[in-house]
Amino acid sequence: MPSAVYILGLSIFAQGTSELMLAGLLTEMASDLGVSVPQAGLLISAFAMGMLVGAPVLAVATLRWSRRNALLAFLAVFAVAHVVGALTSDYRILFATRAVAAFVYAGFWSVAAATAVGLVPGNARGKAMSVVAGGLTVATIVGLPAGTFLGQHLGWRAAFWAVAVLAVLAMVGVFAKIPDARHTEPPQVRNELRALASGRVWLLYATTALATAALLVTFGYLGALLTETTRLAEGWVPVVLAIYGLGGVIGIVVGGRTADAHPMRTLGVGIGGLILSSALLALAAQHILPVAVLVFLVGAFGFGINPVLNSRVFTLAPAASTLGAAGNVSSFNLGITAGPWLGGLAIGAGAGYPAVAWIGAILGVAALGVVGWSNIVAHKDAAESTHGSSTAQDRVASPTF
Repeated sequence: MPSAVYILGLSIFAQGTSELMLAGLLTEMASDLGVSVPQAGLLISAFAMGMLVGAPVLAVATLRWSRRNALLAFLAVFAVAHVVGALTSDYRILFATRAVAAFVYAGFWSVAAATAVGLVPGNARGKAMSVVAGGLTVATIVGLPAGTFLGQHLGWRAAFWAVAVLAVLAMVGVFAKIPDARHTEPPQVRNELRALASGRVWLLYATTALATAALLVTFGYLGALLTETTRLAEGWVPVVLAIYGLGGVIGIVVGGRTADAHPMRTLGVGIGGLILSSALLALAAQHILPVAVLVFLVGAFGFGINPVLNSRVFTLAPAASTLGAAGNVSSFNLGITAGPWLGGLAIGAGAGYPAVAWIGAILGVAALGVVGWSNIVAHKDAAESTHGSSTAQDRVASPTF
């Protein structure tokens, strides 16, 4: 695997730490900013909404840029947004900085995915994307607990300052290792949109959105669930979050090894496991030992499908490498937006924190249904292709005069 792919993974780690760390800081931020926990949870949704818009917009806007320059620009804006966020005491300004940071983070994801896939052969795309997406998993196991620890001992603003420093360090790595190459012929947006006009591509996007929402509706309120329902001391929350991250690391490593050869089987097993572990977490939410095991499994199954969800679009729509990746990022963040929002509605209605895991199980069932639908479409397309080839061969073998 080229070293540039690992640099992209490390850059995602720097930015992913910011994306994830609010799950362990919601109660502290809510208290400091004078808002409710569900309102503080909307900062997670603000980040996701910024990414939802940023991916397609920046993918198109930077088509004529060199990929290295685009990545550097995104990281610079990301760092500045976190400096402003660390300095403000206004919830609205903080909300805006989260959206701006996410906007450029989405652009980074789109360009990074296309760059990583372009650096490896076709049969290693899943592995390359497991390295890039693995940066987010490492952020879960290292960045998230570290951010939570900083927030609990030095205040949540210290975590924001730390992310700004990580973004600057990522810029150094990108400048040193990512080739300063431009497209000889920049991709045409019209051609890429035509390549994306496929039912299987949109079913993949729907699977991505639903499966991500199924994971994030639980993860978004995991810290609060641990303290309010499981009655875990705050000092132990980073430990359980690290267990979740460890599950994610193992899941993404295994998923990266199976993504290229068995994509649909990987999705089926991963989403099925996420459904079961989410349901059991809802049932056992008051007991720490089962919760610790189930949090590990939620992370493992949830992240295990990530390499397939990230790389499959390049197989289904090879002529849309730029907008295909952008659509993927938007789909992920549609799920990230919807998950905490649905969880907030349930908590605000008085359903309790275990309800978020039940919602995750229900969303997982919907995602598994879409995977089944995609399989049916794939078999139908294959049958039609075979029939069309046979008809063409018959016409050649039996010409009419």
